[in-house]
Amino acid sequence: MELLSPAQCVGYLAFFLGVGTFLQKSDRSLKVFNAGACLVYAVHFVMLGNLPASGSALVSSVRSFLALRTRAPWLAGTIIAINLVVGVTFAKSGAGWLPVIASCSATIAIFYMQGIPMRLVLLGCTFLWLINNILSGSIGGTLLETVLAIVNTTTIFRMVRPLTPEPVAVAQYPSSSSRTFPAKFR
Repeated sequence: MELLSPAQCVGYLAFFLGVGTFLQKSDRSLKVFNAGACLVYAVHFVMLGNLPASGSALVSSVRSFLALRTRAPWLAGTIIAINLVVGVTFAKSGAGWLPVIASCSATIAIFYMQGIPMRLVLLGCTFLWLINNILSGSIGGTLLETVLAIVNTTTIFRMVRPLTPEPVAVAQYPSSSSRTFPAKFR
């Protein structure tokens, strides 16, 4: 595969949007960036001929936009069902199911989780997409998922342990005139 083929160039665009996704500490911003990245990803995978990945990415894009408005359980169930239909329709091997499983898991994370637990599930999804991208020959996608794993892990650590330490309380000592010393020192 050529480094600068149209399909790979679209993959590079998905790469930049995807990295921006996991730099977000705000759940809302994460979902907006993710929706855009998934839409570009869907185009990329159509161009590579990977229809299960393209379908899952497209459903993921719609899911992320909808998750901005609601977390209704029926909607999450509908999105998972649509992803399963994508899998049944397009997946011709076990590898074709990797993006479908990742998309279903991410749906659960985006609708029912927040903060660090959501990002941990999304990290697992990243590894499934990484395998898919390697098998698909997606240069931008492989770079994307590798960087996303690193960026998402770093963001999780930043959320667990902020970069700026909490202020340390300074011990208050009584003034020398109000100190009381034991009798043997007086």
